[in-house]
Amino acid sequence: MAAGHKTAAWPLALVYTGLIVYASLYPFDGWRSQGLDPLSFLFAPWPRYWTGFDVVSNLLGYAPLGFLLALGQLRGGVAGWRAFALAVATGALLSLALESLQIYLPRRVPSNVDFALNAAGAAAGALTAVLLERFGLLARWSRVRDAWLSLDARGALVLTALWPCALLFPAAVPFGLGQVLERVETAIAEGLVGTPFLEWLPLREVELQPLVPAAQLACVALGLLIPCLIGWSVIGARPKRSIFALLVFAAGIGASALSAALSWGPGATWAWLTPPVQAGVALAALLAACLLPLSGRGCAALALLALAVALSLLNQAPTSAYFAQTLQTWEQGRFIRFHGVAQWLGWLWPYAALIHLLVRLSRRERPLELPHD
Repeated sequence: MAAGHKTAAWPLALVYTGLIVYASLYPFDGWRSQGLDPLSFLFAPWPRYWTGFDVVSNLLGYAPLGFLLALGQLRGGVAGWRAFALAVATGALLSLALESLQIYLPRRVPSNVDFALNAAGAAAGALTAVLLERFGLLARWSRVRDAWLSLDARGALVLTALWPCALLFPAAVPFGLGQVLERVETAIAEGLVGTPFLEWLPLREVELQPLVPAAQLACVALGLLIPCLIGWSVIGARPKRSIFALLVFAAGIGASALSAALSWGPGATWAWLTPPVQAGVALAALLAACLLPLSGRGCAALALLALAVALSLLNQAPTSAYFAQTLQTWEQGRFIRFHGVAQWLGWLWPYAALIHLLVRLSRRERPLELPHD
């Protein structure tokens, strides 16, 4: 890795750890002590009933964490075997701590099988990172990164990596992340019930109105354009920007299709891609083509403006009854483990992007240290 580059592995590992904690302890209510040893699950008989979904989710859930932890160690100059051991130990200890805490939650059941699968998943991810390093593939990625991205690209890289994951939680408007006002108001009101502070809660003078078709089209277009602009703020060459935009469009459309399939079944994979959404995608492609020559700082400034406009439009509209039904599907059954993870990514990604762009624009402008085609 070139001198001056900071690896994105550590911030991604930190974010992923937070998501694992949330998914493991969700819904965080009903804490109680049963007088049991928190580690008693380790010596309990193996569960009589389990599903293939449970096995795959516990195994694959920790694999990215193991990969990122090992990658961060390798980037820091730690030897391969030691990076592997540290990553596996960290993943196993995290799983052990979370499984132990689940004994205090009535809706969660600690399991020695889950612990074993989590540790195995972390080991698989860490081994993948070590093997990629051993065969020189990580070094090749470093050379690609050096050729494509500026030295301060870590924040933009983390945001663009998390964006497709944020789209997995169903959005009322495709690519419309950050629509939180209505839910925040409801949560605050419910939390203040029975207290004198409820009277202090300001009432909205005008009820939220559904988005008109033009506003929906704009939200779709801006939702696709924003990650392109964030990436372009650290990419200089136009051909590389074009390739990056194609990857963003493919990732966004693919994640949205996967979200629809998870919510309603494979038959509804493309049901969300209605003519207005198609028009929004086409508009985003047209705007991206026109904005290719923009400077890196100009891309960051325009992304900040686009975020402000999109969030303003989305948070002036209520969620539909159809969307509420979709949320009920996610909040029940097997999706309960991923509900909080995807939900918080979908809610917070735009606001994390706002902070990143504000910090970036507050710094003194530096030219992109990139070869231009």
